[in-house]
Amino acid sequence: MAFSRAREPSQSWNAHITLPFKATNSPEKTRKRTKPPTGDQEPSRLALALALALASPRRISLELGSTKRSFCPLMMDPHDELPPPPPLPPNVVPIKAEDAAKLSPPNKPTKPTRLPIARPGLGKKGQPIQLLANHFKVSVKSSDDFFHHYHVNLKYEDDQPVEGKGIGRKVIDKLQHTYRSELANKDFAYDGEKSLFTVGALPQVTNEFTVILEDIGTGKSAANGSPSSPGGGDRKRVRRPYQTKTYKVELCFAAKIPMAAIAMAIRGQESENSLEALRVLDIILRQHSAKQGCLLVRQSSFHNNPASFVDLGGGVMGCRGFHSSFRGTQSGLSLNVDVSTTMIVKPGPVIDFLLANQKVDHPDRIDWPKAKRALKNLRIKAAPGNSEFKVVGLSDRKCNEQTFPWRQRNGNNGDTNIVEITVSDYFLRHKGIELRYSGNFPCIHAGRSKRPTYFPVELCTLVPLQRYTKALSTLQRSSLVEKSRQKPQERMSTLNDALKRSNYDSDPMLMACGISIAPKFTQIEGRVLQAPKLRVGNGEDMLPRNGRWNLANKKFLRTCSVARWSVVNFSARCDVRGVVRDLKRLGAAKGIEIEEPYTVIEEIPSMRRARVSDRVDKMIAEIKSKLPGLPKFLLCLLPERKNCEVYGPWKRKCLADFGIVTQCLAPTRVNDNYLNNVLLKINAKLGGLNTLLQIEVSRTIPIVSEKPTIILGMDVSHGQPGQSDRPSIAAVVSSREWPLVSRYRATVHTQSPKLEMMSSLFKPDGTADNGLIRESLIDFYATSEQRKPDNVIIFRDGVSESQFTQVINIELEQIIEACKFLDEKWEPKFTVIVAQKNHHTRFFQTGSPENVPPGTVVDKQVCHPKNFDFYMCAHAGMIGTSRPTHYHVLHDEIGFTADALQEFVHSLSYVYQRSTTAISIVAPISYAHLAAAQVGTFMKFEDMSDASSSQGGHTSVGSVPVPELPRLHENVQNTMFFC
Repeated sequence: MAFSRAREPSQSWNAHITLPFKATNSPEKTRKRTKPPTGDQEPSRLALALALALASPRRISLELGSTKRSFCPLMMDPHDELPPPPPLPPNVVPIKAEDAAKLSPPNKPTKPTRLPIARPGLGKKGQPIQLLANHFKVSVKSSDDFFHHYHVNLKYEDDQPVEGKGIGRKVIDKLQHTYRSELANKDFAYDGEKSLFTVGALPQVTNEFTVILEDIGTGKSAANGSPSSPGGGDRKRVRRPYQTKTYKVELCFAAKIPMAAIAMAIRGQESENSLEALRVLDIILRQHSAKQGCLLVRQSSFHNNPASFVDLGGGVMGCRGFHSSFRGTQSGLSLNVDVSTTMIVKPGPVIDFLLANQKVDHPDRIDWPKAKRALKNLRIKAAPGNSEFKVVGLSDRKCNEQTFPWRQRNGNNGDTNIVEITVSDYFLRHKGIELRYSGNFPCIHAGRSKRPTYFPVELCTLVPLQRYTKALSTLQRSSLVEKSRQKPQERMSTLNDALKRSNYDSDPMLMACGISIAPKFTQIEGRVLQAPKLRVGNGEDMLPRNGRWNLANKKFLRTCSVARWSVVNFSARCDVRGVVRDLKRLGAAKGIEIEEPYTVIEEIPSMRRARVSDRVDKMIAEIKSKLPGLPKFLLCLLPERKNCEVYGPWKRKCLADFGIVTQCLAPTRVNDNYLNNVLLKINAKLGGLNTLLQIEVSRTIPIVSEKPTIILGMDVSHGQPGQSDRPSIAAVVSSREWPLVSRYRATVHTQSPKLEMMSSLFKPDGTADNGLIRESLIDFYATSEQRKPDNVIIFRDGVSESQFTQVINIELEQIIEACKFLDEKWEPKFTVIVAQKNHHTRFFQTGSPENVPPGTVVDKQVCHPKNFDFYMCAHAGMIGTSRPTHYHVLHDEIGFTADALQEFVHSLSYVYQRSTTAISIVAPISYAHLAAAQVGTFMKFEDMSDASSSQGGHTSVGSVPVPELPRLHENVQNTMFFC
């Protein structure tokens, strides 16, 4: 057999061939074959595998049972015979080639990977406006050099891996200082974990070093003044100023990244190299902040500056810092700098934190089991040694009762003996510290389980800049938002100061990359789009001004009637009859006919302390006993405005079990404005429409009004920080009654926790599809003159740029499959748009202290250099600095122009039925967020089992089944119950 292909020197590929066998009852002797089968000999699977492998310049590994042989055919003499196959294991015979072919699945044609589309052009409509953006232009010197990527392997002296966070930077800093000459004086960009980058190569491919660190926080008692187990009291150790720890560091070459890839990123030519090059630059920014002692949270840094702290109550503080990241834009590379806020634990005495955290005024009232949970894993400094430790827990006994073995010296002969001593006695006798108040409290446990280290609470302080990662209360969240607001001019001044203090131009790694940063905001040109006209009652049209419109003395466009309804009062203190009277009066002015309620049902005072489920069940029982039948609408008065515990169970009972539309309100400050807003929601929930777009009524929306078009809003809601086990909730909102774009319905499912990609859009089960999309498509057909949509416009919220390809290759494919499942011949056109609010680009008016006007759109200079994206600020920013929505058009088969799509997106901010203002993001996405949040309150996930019902939920491969949400009752499933 002749070989005509020469092996390329750089190739070192491997091929691994596993040969399956089937067992027989009789063993077969081992046979050797030195020639391939010829003529009418039946080819074995071994021969076929070899023939295929020989066509490739690879090292072949043959595996038969437990035997492995490997060889490289291209290194053999072409005149030699093939090597004999390995011996067959007993009781097996090879599978025939034709049998193997039957077992193999047919090859499906692979679908081409979809990529985000290029920009079709720039928008031109709207009034030009000069703006400033918080992007600072970056100049990059052209270079033929390379970033060299090294994998960092940290081990202790005994070769155990280093797992603790935070130690890596200290070790690498000491390494760089100690071995500067051996490392050719290279500067590092280290991410704090496993990746390190240099400009140019280190002298060796694999670099191994030993680093010795002064370990001031080991917990050794004699060295730092903390009581510990035996050995910790060795007097000889007291003379050492510190303990040391030895680390082994391996830097193994991983890859080369051309610095020219930065220019590729600027041109929008995204590749693995260009993305990695920008990642290196962002790592340099993080490292620059880390060396200044900042707390790092992704690309944000937070200084230990009390002027940047705001007290949120409960021992939690908001800390203002700065986000900084490099971005490739149409005008080149830019540094995006913005104000950022995170939550930290209030530094200072531990006892003060516990008092604030538990909202008590005396240490005697502290709940210590709760304190243990609050303190775990926090870092403290302990007097008198002022050493730093991590809290493991609390001692089992009080400080004046908790003992530990203490080694003490007998006389001067060097003998020692071990005695039991209490923590309080140790500090009194050996440190001269008499405890003032913590003798009767548990000790802070900061050691290991087998060798505990105890400190009295009053001697411990919490170190600064420790992130608070638990869920905030409603009041804390409100306080954080309120205290973090900055007017545009104040924000600009803060950012200018931050850039100056950062002094990035002095960073040696940035200098080595040839990067310099301009000190001024980027000047850009935006456009202000005209607000769309709205149609209200009596055929009137009105033009919103400054993103707002006033419905005083106006009627709703399509009104409902409120009949067969009742009022339930869960102990709210208010004039219930007065609320009903005012609601009827204001409703009549809007064209809503509100009948007298059947009755007002007051909660029995004795039920106020009962379980929530019992309170709700009792109220439903009262409704059944006092009404002739189930009502169509219930007005529910709650005692608390925010996070009332009755809200979720009540909504579930009404919407899932009985199909009753319900409106909750907390009448703490009832006035006409408040009740007018309540009427907006009631009218929408009961089938009315408050306003419509004038172009919606006249059917003149480009493209959308011309062919049946369904609009989908998709969002995934996750649990708050500290609720990592809570299932995520996926919601799909869909338009109905085409050609309207103001009427929607929602479908909601659960899926695996923290899973951002929607996993249940298409869920075939035999001849049925239990996915989220099917119901939306069927409802559209039923309400739109029996017409299937020719166009599908998808608005997706909550995904990052790294997930864009998943949206258009996985989620979009599921939606296409759901369409095909209903009708194989149906081929609608799709447009996919991602909306992002979680970004750091802000716009400021030049020469004006006000926010940018509503309708501002920007699609040049600070947008993606190639892809179709734009920023839009549709709303009027009344407080703080407006945050624009960043829209990315990933896929567009429909064929929108830039102007047509921007105007359509702008119009969808004016169809939100809950308010009389334009909102900052398109209404379908806002509705999807509301639906996910409201249905999520139906269940207390922490009390649910892992059992999964047959409908409405999903688990990812290999995951634990997630609990299911109850299905909405058929009476309400097509309503705007979420409004």
